[in-house]
Amino acid sequence: MAMLEVKDLHTSFFTPAGEVKAVNGVSFFLDQGKVLGIVGESGSGKSVTAYSIMQILEKTGKIVSGSIKFGGQELVGAGEKVMKTIRGNKISIIFQDPMTSLNPTYTIGHQLMEAIILHTDRDRKQAYDRAVEMLRLVNVNEPEKRMKQYPFEFSGGMRQRVMIAMALACEPDVLIADEPTTALDVTIQAQILELMQKLQKELGMAIIMITHDLGVVAQMCDEVIVMYAGSICEQGTADEIFYNPKHEYTKGLMRSIPTVDSDGGRLQPITGTPIDLLNMPKGCPFAPRCENAMKICLRERCERMQINEDHAAACWMNVKEQKGGDRP
Repeated sequence: MAMLEVKDLHTSFFTPAGEVKAVNGVSFFLDQGKVLGIVGESGSGKSVTAYSIMQILEKTGKIVSGSIKFGGQELVGAGEKVMKTIRGNKISIIFQDPMTSLNPTYTIGHQLMEAIILHTDRDRKQAYDRAVEMLRLVNVNEPEKRMKQYPFEFSGGMRQRVMIAMALACEPDVLIADEPTTALDVTIQAQILELMQKLQKELGMAIIMITHDLGVVAQMCDEVIVMYAGSICEQGTADEIFYNPKHEYTKGLMRSIPTVDSDGGRLQPITGTPIDLLNMPKGCPFAPRCENAMKICLRERCERMQINEDHAAACWMNVKEQKGGDRP
């Protein structure tokens, strides 16, 4: 049985302008010790999927339908009392921006200890020792001194390490990392990813890595989900996604990556703009931006099709290929 299983998840935000279908039928599972990458451009539904799992949506947001099971326990509709035992303790999250995720009015030590006391039965002395231990684990120098300092006294990379320490303090089974390296320079990014890989192997936890950086995915992930407009357009092992992409959106992402043999040539961006989630099209949401779109793409959405046992994609081009080049 999978540690975490998400099935046909629909999450919407109800605004004065109408219903924004931010997550539209997402399904996946996560096994113990595995790293799952969720890739897509801004607004594709990656973070909302994570917040739905944690059930920390804005007031206007709601899980409309679907199932989220952790260790066989249904979380959708379980209530806040149950979720308080899950959040931080069983499933932790590293938020997107370390600059704003820490409270500037409290010391680092206070914030770390607060999380530990809230989610465990440790007393203040034990929580202090655990907080120091976690800062040392994530390679923060002079942890006893750092406990007394405020977030503004830390660099961006150090703040991110503190966020990782806070997320791992209660030894969760699943860590959700929501673009943990976005605000960091390349050198610090490499250090953070190396640290996460090291801790993942030592603690045996599963990780959901949410990012738009395909380099991070190639380095970290066993399996990959590619999202567009709230839906999964392609899903498979990292090798299948990178070396055998089967959705036109994924192919576009791959073409936009700079390579060492590009001879300084221009990158090939995906043309057009993301669709309006308030006015979803009948057909494939990527069709208006797709160079190979057919008439059927505009009027009918393709169901996910199994390419092989490790790979599935929802693209009419695969149906066309199966029919020997004839239009579906």
